[in-house]
Amino acid sequence: MKKIYIGAAIIMVIAISAIFAPAIADYSPLEMDLSPRTILQKPSMEHFFGTDNLGRDVFSRMLYGARVSLSVGFIAVIISLIIGVLLGGLSGYFGGWVDAVIMRVVEVMYSFPTFFLIMMVVTFLGPSIVNVMVVIGLTSWAGLCRLVRAEFLTLRERDFVHCAQVEGVSNLRVMYRHILPNAMAPIYVSVTLSVGSAILIESALSFLGLGVQMPEASWGNILTAGKNYIDYAWWLTLFPGLAILITVLSFNMLGDGLREVLDPKAERKK
Repeated sequence: MKKIYIGAAIIMVIAISAIFAPAIADYSPLEMDLSPRTILQKPSMEHFFGTDNLGRDVFSRMLYGARVSLSVGFIAVIISLIIGVLLGGLSGYFGGWVDAVIMRVVEVMYSFPTFFLIMMVVTFLGPSIVNVMVVIGLTSWAGLCRLVRAEFLTLRERDFVHCAQVEGVSNLRVMYRHILPNAMAPIYVSVTLSVGSAILIESALSFLGLGVQMPEASWGNILTAGKNYIDYAWWLTLFPGLAILITVLSFNMLGDGLREVLDPKAERKK
């Protein structure tokens, strides 16, 4: 239970900071000051996280970068959730040729290294936050699809499902009104863990120049700006790196905590 509270608390702090970034930040994330005194200034009371090579306040850019990371994480996971639940439910409920076709598609998705597939598609479409969200969502549903399929295969044999079918309830209603609510526990865990993965992928893409483009702020492109000054401007890599690490770990802690609470078998193993 502690994992849930710790993970949720940290995520809530990051989310509130992102939402109220205009009120918290003293400087615009795009405001440049090329005076020698301001460029690459160390962390101070004036600039909490220092400044970058263009004199921009890193703390402000970190706050606005949190908006990007959380937006990408949540929207990409929503896209993958819709596809995964829809296809996984159809595959597990109907079986037969429907299951065979969907599982072959899943196997094809697994045959490609996910990150390199995302890089290839983003390179083809062009780097932008919208493309990153959509591509991550469209390439990350396979694992969730298999999870939902496994749950549906088990639940479709339960008595309450047979009773609904005997009463003439439509297949669509049986699937998404009777079976899906009973399959949500592992889905919650998977989705929570997937948000952290999506944030990590977005940061990596932005670091490589395939995600959010300058001058817009992103934790990944702040790291990119800092790699050329790592010897004497350590704050440009330390703070965004810690932000990515803490955020991803928080979602993983939340997911692990949900698994312990929602999975009785995990509790008995302890």
